[in-house]
Amino acid sequence: MMDRRRFLLTSLAGALAAPLAAEALRTGTVPRIGVLTLSVGFATPTFQAFRQGLRDQGYVEGQNATIEFFFADGRPERLRDMATELVRTKVDVIVTESVLAAREARNATATIPIVTAVHGDPVGAGLAASITRPGGNVTGLSLLAPELSGKRLQLLQEVYPKATSVAIIWNTNNVAAARYLAESRSAARSLGLQIQSVEVREPSDLDAAFDAIVATRPDRLWPQPCRELPPGGYFCGEDPERRQAR
Repeated sequence: MMDRRRFLLTSLAGALAAPLAAEALRTGTVPRIGVLTLSVGFATPTFQAFRQGLRDQGYVEGQNATIEFFFADGRPERLRDMATELVRTKVDVIVTESVLAAREARNATATIPIVTAVHGDPVGAGLAASITRPGGNVTGLSLLAPELSGKRLQLLQEVYPKATSVAIIWNTNNVAAARYLAESRSAARSLGLQIQSVEVREPSDLDAAFDAIVATRPDRLWPQPCRELPPGGYFCGEDPERRQAR
């Protein structure tokens, strides 16, 4: 099964087709795509999926499309200058795969289209006015689906029918995680489950969080979906862009 980042980047290429075609028709030139990313290199299989998505739309790098790559190597302080440089080079569209990169791109330009694969809540992150009508020059994809929290709890109860309490680890700085927790609480009431909220802010908080869970001994533990942290590793419930920005 394709992981969700590969799915997002493959789908993202489809979202690029319209602005690229419009620019090529307007200028008669080969469209130029600027890529601004915090930590994921294009040598990885996920971004190979992005290239394949472009090919599926009829755009082949080096033939009828040019891609300018800007990687921050996990250093968010580099994104602002990189976004400014992309705007200076007059790319036709900017592609990002994180909230922080999308923000810096939006701060750098109000006219160049920005297409982003944001994994959390683009409205809560201030990138869009609404999901259906984002407004401005930022659009893209999101897998935010807090309503699935209830379904996950139902599945957990089917697998472990004797469970009565569930501990949920989540990050207080993550807007999307807060929405998932609220939906989980609502679903838990109808299922007769008790939710133990375990709040964390940094990976260093995890030891204390697990100590609290061991002390209360819930029937099951449910971490919020894990996110990749630059330069490697994962932290469940964390929003790496917010963590890096602090």
